Amino acid sequence: MNLYKSDKVRFISGLILILIIYTCYYVYFFENSDLVLPTKIKHVIKFGTTIIVYFVGTYHLGKLSDSWMSFIWHVVHISGLTIITSLGLFDWFIGGMSLNLRAFAGSIQEILISPMLYVAMGLLNKILKNSATT
Repeated sequence: MNLYKSDKVRFISGLILILIIYTCYYVYFFENSDLVLPTKIKHVIKFGTTIIVYFVGTYHLGKLSDSWMSFIWHVVHISGLTIITSLGLFDWFIGGMSLNLRAFAGSIQEILISPMLYVAMGLLNKILKNSATT
């Protein structure tokens, strides 16, 4: 049984799921000033959110007919997760990080959970398909 009738429906459903995760992360965690959590729990929530977005994108891009989209998704996320994990482990076990390093890690995490990477890949795919048919 085929869950999706086309690649377009699969792509849009993945985008909607990532948008929901991204919105929930910002509304209930990142921008919630009433939420008081230890730093390690915050790290786990941020890392978990990034992993969830990675798996949603992997599931929805991995079954598309264009395999290069899945490859780029994996390369970007695995690289970013490696950097974030290294910085997180350094912060947990060795000592505090500078504010610039924290901002850098936050920027990488933002890129990985933002739906913009997913949308950019979809737009690039559409442009490349249109140029290949003309």
